[in-house]
Amino acid sequence: MNVHKTTTQTSHYRAWIRLVVLYLLFPIVLLSCSGDLFWWQGWCYSIILFIAGVYGRALAEQRHPGLMDDRQDIEQFRQAKTWDKLLAPLMALSIGFPLQIVAGLDHRFQWSIEFSVEVTILGLILTALGYAFAVWALIENRFFLSVVRIQTERGHKVCDTGPYQYVRHPGYAGNVIALFGIVLALSSLWTFIPVAVALIITLVRTHLEDQALRKELTGYEEYTQRVHYRLIPWVY
Repeated sequence: MNVHKTTTQTSHYRAWIRLVVLYLLFPIVLLSCSGDLFWWQGWCYSIILFIAGVYGRALAEQRHPGLMDDRQDIEQFRQAKTWDKLLAPLMALSIGFPLQIVAGLDHRFQWSIEFSVEVTILGLILTALGYAFAVWALIENRFFLSVVRIQTERGHKVCDTGPYQYVRHPGYAGNVIALFGIVLALSSLWTFIPVAVALIITLVRTHLEDQALRKELTGYEEYTQRVHYRLIPWVY
């Protein structure tokens, strides 16, 4: 029993170390590509991203102990929907390093015009609000995994509180808001390219996940009658 507990704790600590290292790599890649250690927009964005990625997950873990381990459990990936075994890694990649690399190189070589301070601040606000909305969803929903699967062994049920009162997929919705904010915050029109790829993957994944939940999760069909929109109220 003690050996199992020790192994579990070690795995838990390693998961947190991997998470922190990942979110430290983002500013390293961004600022390295930019060649400008004094790029204040890059630092502000990196701080927002780190707070959302690490502190946000800490809040979710406090609310739902074990969620962090579940999100990184390889067994969850093995049991995921077949299509999500491709889309989940693609989505994680698309909203990560490609954005940092393109934005950093854009700043270094000045491919895009420099946005005004007001536009930059608007972008930072949108980024922060988007990530905050996504983190709210993570905190609210104890079944919020990194992949799509119906967790029957855990008594999976519909979450209709918090941000789920407004859209059915607030985690994706928050990331969409943040993606547009990043373009403005980092003054990088070229970042629209990886952003467009991320948006396409998000829309496809949202559609397929919604279909799977309608068919397999008890109460979800009724939930869709109360909350009509997937990502954006009155639009989609």
